[in-house]
Amino acid sequence: MHIHILGICGTFMGGLAALAVEAGHKVTGCDAGVYPPMSDQLRALGIDLIEGFGADQLALDPDLYVVGNVVSRAHLADGSAKFPLMEAILDAGAPYTSGPQWLAEHVLQGRHVIAIAGTHGKTTTTAMATWILECAGLQPGFLIGGVPLNFEVSARLGRTADGPANASAGRPAPFVIEADEYDTAFFDKRSKFVHYRPRTAVLNNLEFDHADIFDNLAAIERQFHHLIRTVPGTGPHGCGRVIVNDLEESLSRVLHAGCWSEVRSFGSTVSDYTATGEPSCFEVHHQGKRVSVVEWALTGSHNQMNALAAIAAAHHLGVDPQVSARALGSFQNVKRRMELRGTVTKPNGEIAVYDDFAHHPTAIRTTLDGLRRKLGPGPRILAVFEPRSNTMKLGAMKAQLPWSLESADLAFSNRAGLGWDPGEALASLGARAQVADSMDELVSQIVAQVRGGDHIVCMSNGGFGDIHDKLLRALAVKT
Repeated sequence: MHIHILGICGTFMGGLAALAVEAGHKVTGCDAGVYPPMSDQLRALGIDLIEGFGADQLALDPDLYVVGNVVSRAHLADGSAKFPLMEAILDAGAPYTSGPQWLAEHVLQGRHVIAIAGTHGKTTTTAMATWILECAGLQPGFLIGGVPLNFEVSARLGRTADGPANASAGRPAPFVIEADEYDTAFFDKRSKFVHYRPRTAVLNNLEFDHADIFDNLAAIERQFHHLIRTVPGTGPHGCGRVIVNDLEESLSRVLHAGCWSEVRSFGSTVSDYTATGEPSCFEVHHQGKRVSVVEWALTGSHNQMNALAAIAAAHHLGVDPQVSARALGSFQNVKRRMELRGTVTKPNGEIAVYDDFAHHPTAIRTTLDGLRRKLGPGPRILAVFEPRSNTMKLGAMKAQLPWSLESADLAFSNRAGLGWDPGEALASLGARAQVADSMDELVSQIVAQVRGGDHIVCMSNGGFGDIHDKLLRALAVKT
């Protein structure tokens, strides 16, 4: 069929577009504010991208419109529709659906779905689990909210029928998906993950986030329980399984609301899956027995927890933890997860510039803590962050920012587009924090403070005004 995707450049909808092309459909799409890596991936697939949401796109006459959750029925100050195409679709009575619903009906049916949910680490853990299954010969399909470096694409169909690896066990083909709790579409306010109906559900962690759609943590817990309700108890291909972080009180509350599947835990000293040792090299224990050792390039205790979750998920599909550990040894992480964008050599040392997707205070803290643990106490860390997510724009977590930046020697932020002042939120950091009114001022502030041997970590869930390249250019000419 011909599908036209509204909001095609989001990480989820872009991945869906890739799956649809691979499945043989004709795909076109529209969006605003396009930036890599998704825009590059879509163009490489030969997908025609239309800028904006003009009603004239109705002339494309596709078989189906697939609507992303960026689309709404909002109106601009002059009374005109913010998304004229959506209004035209509704007025014409044209067929439309949401991205998660299309995925459930056209891709996930008949697959062993492994859904990775949680406030933090979804993308990385999904990429880890996918790479493990790939190294185990299971040829998984996947849809990841980022581009894993081991695959260089965010989505693929994978093996869609029983192959040699699983023929004897009679297992359906695996599909690993990042299970987002954000709402599905303007006409379907359930979380996206309710559509996926996983046989393996990973609950990685759970904190308050998405203040634009959830009133409190209890509202998010309710959605996570809806996910648990969709996991089977038993079936022709084995039991359903919920894999849960044992350290999270919020997830304990979710489970206590009712669970109808097997439960396996990770993270605490009494969990089914535990780790001992430093995050860069640690032993994995299953129910008290040492089963493997993970030695890899990643840092941070959060990634150690992500690895346990991925190993536990793969174990449900019959992958031995030793196989999983070897796979993680060659895991290359995901683009924009502590991705080294470049270095500039100065007489007194090399300056490194990183790009990271962290935007929630807890993610900012774990990212910086991981780097500090790797570097030791000597080198300086300069944290540069953009409060871009809807939650951060609302200022719902501004009080946690000083805590999140404790491992940084200096912190920099921009205040453009915010209804609150980061300078006030960071006042307790004193001279360690600076706030700018523009991108040029932000770059100037950083360049004025940086010195050889520093590590600059730029954190945002958007393009951040291409600050990484601007910094590298400015540092290259600094004497």
